[in-house]
Amino acid sequence: MKKMFLIFCFAALPFLAPVLFAQNADIPEITAAEIQDHINYLASDEMKGRFTGSEEAYTAAEYIKSEFERHGLKPAFGDSYIQEYPFIAGIEMTGKNELSFYISGNESSPKLKEEFTPAPFSGSGDVKAQLVFAGYGISAQKLEYDDYAGIDVTDKIVLVMRSQPEYNVPHSKFDEYSSLRYKATVARDKGAAGIIFVNGYLPENENDKLLDFTYDRASAVEGFPVVQVKRSFVDELFDANKLSFADYQKKMIDDKKPASFEFENVNAKIVTGIKETEKISWNVAGILEGNDAELKNEYVVVGGHFDHLGMGETGSLYMGDVPMIHNGADDNASGTTGVLELAEKFSSEKDNLKRSMLFACFSGEELGLLGSNYFANHPPVEAKQMITMINLDMIGRLNAKNELIIYGTGTSSNFKNLLNEKNSYGLSLTFNDEGYGPSDHSSFYGKEIPVLFFFTGTHSDYHKPSDDADKINSVGEETVLKYIFDVANKIVTDNSKPDYLVVERKDTGQMTGTKVWVGTIPDFAGDVDGYKLSGVTDGSPAAKAGILAGDIIVKFGEKKISNIYDFTYAIGDYVPGDKVDVVIVRDEKEMKFNIELGTR
Repeated sequence: MKKMFLIFCFAALPFLAPVLFAQNADIPEITAAEIQDHINYLASDEMKGRFTGSEEAYTAAEYIKSEFERHGLKPAFGDSYIQEYPFIAGIEMTGKNELSFYISGNESSPKLKEEFTPAPFSGSGDVKAQLVFAGYGISAQKLEYDDYAGIDVTDKIVLVMRSQPEYNVPHSKFDEYSSLRYKATVARDKGAAGIIFVNGYLPENENDKLLDFTYDRASAVEGFPVVQVKRSFVDELFDANKLSFADYQKKMIDDKKPASFEFENVNAKIVTGIKETEKISWNVAGILEGNDAELKNEYVVVGGHFDHLGMGETGSLYMGDVPMIHNGADDNASGTTGVLELAEKFSSEKDNLKRSMLFACFSGEELGLLGSNYFANHPPVEAKQMITMINLDMIGRLNAKNELIIYGTGTSSNFKNLLNEKNSYGLSLTFNDEGYGPSDHSSFYGKEIPVLFFFTGTHSDYHKPSDDADKINSVGEETVLKYIFDVANKIVTDNSKPDYLVVERKDTGQMTGTKVWVGTIPDFAGDVDGYKLSGVTDGSPAAKAGILAGDIIVKFGEKKISNIYDFTYAIGDYVPGDKVDVVIVRDEKEMKFNIELGTR
């Protein structure tokens, strides 16, 4: 990896030079011109969307590092400003990937990538067994519909159609049972040795497309082969049993009833070899030391993520066919710029600081808080020394009403008073008590650190190529940052530190009657066998039962849990008010809890 780092460093230099010596670079005040300079650079096309683990993301990390150095911040990680962390970046086929059918002993083998493909969530395996047709592969007690009723699929390979019986009904009751991962999990739990998918009903002129072999940021169905095959091969299987696949499917759609059966004299063999590929990404952090003999051992963290969506590889809301750079000016070049501007401002007033300050920029936020999660679990100072975390994410679109949304206001008893007291800027403030949320502050609240998350609101350019620098309200961001400076400065210089509060979940009063609520918060960075938690929502069923951040759920009721998808499907078997035994792993020991499920 060191060779790669050298390449990245040299590649970064040409892009850095124009900005490092920009006209506005040496003004210690927070200014709109300087804000625009930073965002113009970070959200330029040359940065190609700053995708986590990319060369351009490293260039951005080097830029942030150079700014921290220029403002006199000390390296946070020993003699380095940069913290490396590994993450799963993708998947690739390895070894053999084969599919064969044996009809009365005669072999038929589809071509890889042309006539069949492994699913991206397939496990690696090698199985040969009798073939069973299991309809749509749905087993839903609540709907009194079970494609597995009356058939034994133990140690057999199941053939299952994509979609569901009401494919043309908007908001069908079957929608929640139609995902392929759900169907594969059901087949595995029923004892099947593997699963073969085939496209269900195809409208006229629609191609019989295979799945994209694209990593979906979740672990595989471990040891369970999953493939898709073209319909022409399934036609042959039905023909061999003197049946018509098209007629059979039409009957199931018309009757809305399962029609599963075992093929006679038909076996199948699936061989899959798939492995995850790993990359390195980076966090960047610097320290301003406080001056009080005791309080300097306490840190106020100011952070934001610098990664975005690259060419729209994941999370994009862009609907076009041609890949485009997602520059992420507001999300989150604006927040990264905020960290840099506040670092500059505080460094110019460092003699007034009582507490120390830790300025941090994370990557991997768009992939599931990967960087901040790693940072919080491998911090440069102890978690108990971090007394507040201030998160800046999408602060560049202050609207004409000056509306600023602040999350985490209930995580310390004086936050609301402080925020109102320092609002001399005419901002229209909206408070949200919650400490957990879809941004990097969540990683710190899970460590019992009070948090504040500043956000100017979403917009029509969110996660689209149109989130460009020319749409930033730099004057508005200047106002927001001056306000945040005043808030942070009070925390840094005050003799008392913010207390940590557990925020009870507020009941909205809206009862859907169908959605089960447990209150777990996933740790997307956790590469474990099970469903690892970064936290639990305060006041939730999970919290009341005694489940904690860091726990790994491995069993829910009678269902084995290997990942977040298994957990999601498992809770679908229950209704609010049900009580269920949950097995977790904590400190390498299994523990059992009984949870009474709630509702959203």
